[in-house]
Amino acid sequence: MTSSLAEPIALGTASCTHCGLRVPSGLVRLEREHQFCCAGCGSAWQIVQGAGLGAYYGFAERRDLKVEPSGRGYEELDHAAFESLYVTAGPDGLKRTELYLDGVHCASCVWLVERVPLAVPGAVSAELNVGRSLATVRWDPNQTSLSAIAAFLDRLGYQAHPFRGARADRLRRAEDRAMLIRIGIAGAIAANVMTLALALYAGWFGAMDPSDTRYFRWWSLALTVPAVFWPGRVFFRSAWGALRIGRLHMDVPIALALGAGFTRGAINTISDTGPIYFDGVATLIFLLLVGRFLQQRAQRAAADSAELLYGLTPSTARLVGSDGVIREVPIEALLPPAEVEVRPGETIPADGVVTTGVSAVNVSLLTGESRPVSSERGSQVYAGTVNLSGVLRVRVSVAGEESRLGRMLREVETGARRRAPVVRAADRLAAGFVVVVLILAGVTWLAWQQRDPAVALDHAIALLIVTCPCALALATPLSMTAAIGRAARTGVLIRGADALEALAHPGRLILDKTGTITEGHAALAEWIGPSWVEPLVLALEQHSMHPVAQGFRDAWSGSEAPLHAVSDETIGGGITGRVGDWVVAVGSPAFIAARARDPEGLAMRLEGRLTPVLVAVDGTVVGAAGFGDRIRAESPGAIDRLRRRGWTVEILSGDAPAAVAAVAKTLGIPDAAARGGMTPEGKVDRVEAALEDGPVVMVGDGVNDAAAMARSTVGIGVKGGAEACLAAADVFLARPGLGPLVDLIEGSERTLRVIRRTLALSLAYNLVGATLAVTGIINPLIAAIMMPVSSLTVVLVAWRSRTFREAA
Repeated sequence: MTSSLAEPIALGTASCTHCGLRVPSGLVRLEREHQFCCAGCGSAWQIVQGAGLGAYYGFAERRDLKVEPSGRGYEELDHAAFESLYVTAGPDGLKRTELYLDGVHCASCVWLVERVPLAVPGAVSAELNVGRSLATVRWDPNQTSLSAIAAFLDRLGYQAHPFRGARADRLRRAEDRAMLIRIGIAGAIAANVMTLALALYAGWFGAMDPSDTRYFRWWSLALTVPAVFWPGRVFFRSAWGALRIGRLHMDVPIALALGAGFTRGAINTISDTGPIYFDGVATLIFLLLVGRFLQQRAQRAAADSAELLYGLTPSTARLVGSDGVIREVPIEALLPPAEVEVRPGETIPADGVVTTGVSAVNVSLLTGESRPVSSERGSQVYAGTVNLSGVLRVRVSVAGEESRLGRMLREVETGARRRAPVVRAADRLAAGFVVVVLILAGVTWLAWQQRDPAVALDHAIALLIVTCPCALALATPLSMTAAIGRAARTGVLIRGADALEALAHPGRLILDKTGTITEGHAALAEWIGPSWVEPLVLALEQHSMHPVAQGFRDAWSGSEAPLHAVSDETIGGGITGRVGDWVVAVGSPAFIAARARDPEGLAMRLEGRLTPVLVAVDGTVVGAAGFGDRIRAESPGAIDRLRRRGWTVEILSGDAPAAVAAVAKTLGIPDAAARGGMTPEGKVDRVEAALEDGPVVMVGDGVNDAAAMARSTVGIGVKGGAEACLAAADVFLARPGLGPLVDLIEGSERTLRVIRRTLALSLAYNLVGATLAVTGIINPLIAAIMMPVSSLTVVLVAWRSRTFREAA
């Protein structure tokens, strides 16, 4: 050991050779030249050095990198089902796929990942997009496997995951590539045509030989032909498609302007008389394509937010083979009647029937029910729900897109395509505007034909170009799309723009109580019994995942529990066990009645007010806990804000009328507007009656409220009731409570203001542009520059507006 290294170690300032973090004093080894803050960093350093990649440690950017290999084998990546979906084979026999990598930090990660082929024989290339943490891997299947490459990346600290959007991403990239090629060609042609136009314009001030003028004019025509019939054909194809179905699309005046300009320029070139318009035509095609490309990218970014929903299901499952061996396979490999094993804390990967095991399952994702559901042999379980306690084996009946969760996602996609009345009104306005523009262009041509025939067509073409209703048609749908995308990032999933528009206007707001106004889970509200029982209950419940157990732990967090308890949990009933010298039982009155006597009738003191949970010690009931549903902390303030915005608030609940009245009193809601003991049918009747007075928004958890939500103007599902909510409701709030509801309504109001602003902006632009064109102030080239600038301005205003703000 050198003295230069020994001194900083002695001072406690040794740094990890791999990640650069401080090494804890207990891990410092004075006899070693290299120090590591953990075993993972030591292993990673050995792998990097052994692969000949030691230059990695020369990067100054490498810092704060914590390596934690998962130890996975990644065998599922070699499965035929995975390969059929995500792996492509090239003509050279090499295979290619894309993987998401956890732990990507900086450029040094790029250097390390892209040198994987040096360490893994058969790996041909590995290209890392550090911004997206996406690695493109190519390998020779005759020499290595994808699992071997992924396992090596894992040992370096980069856990690999399949890129489930690979197909869609490939299609999008192909579409973007084609559009960029068109833009590049149009831009190159426009630049050359403009150069030729400058030569022609220069000839106006000097004596250019007529043969040179014809030369430049014919070259301009030759260059503009491919611009019109290749990059520019998208506008003609769109316009023709609209005319075939009897609609006036915004591409109709664009196609007319391009066609008129090109045709007149070609005629003038052949006849060698009059102006040519090729510079304006070529430039217009280029600018329009650029504007359209930016618009598509903005709309796509908004729509991509909904894809986060696909993270509700795992990417792999534990498949039980016919020989009893369990191996991980991609979720796409699950086909009926495969059998899978689901361990505690894991998400169930497919719909199926339990064949082995007993457990409690959290089904809140699909039903909104906060209490776990007992599952045993013969029970039906569903993809997206969470196994809480025991190990289950499930026989797959439906998987993938046909599962309940898959059908739910299709509901989201279908609803997202619904168009709001304001969007349809904007479309009608744009169509009417096209008619006006066409008539005005004809009038302009006739008027200038009488005054100066040489420029009549110029002014008519300029009018067609500058008044293209692109900005008008984009303003509303893009504002809606951007708002829905921003809302999704804050945990508010909106199925259609019509719901967003309806929520911007105050009306009657009907709230379910449980899980909406209240917390929706069991909380200890009252305890009858001695304090010495508390540690016994905590010891028995300390490892249980049941909500009642969590309620005890939350309420008695300051109590000291014995260190050891032997327990036996009965799903759906209670739990018994030995704690020290005592036999303790905690559970429902029915569960305890079979195991202990209740001489003081403690359960009777809580019935009707709270849910009783009894505690028995050595065969005698010694305590009773009353569990209830507490009002959320933000509910009073949220309801006050909604009332100030003009909303009339009511409560409809299936709970006891007395409990509903107590909640209403706390929130300042009149007794007449708080109804308890409501059946699902009763809620529907109340919604239908309220609709006679105006729009109604129904907010519930999606179980007993689904029918009422379907009848209301806008149905809003809260909490975890994803399936029922999204099947019947228009909006799903992924965050609990009324806070997201207030954000939703305020965001809807801001969205309508943005739409009005963008519509006013586009109409003002068209009015000014039309005036300039009719009066002959601008020519087609200036109009070609103004038109896409207006569209891009509207796009930026809509896209940058803060309609929905990120949750803190």
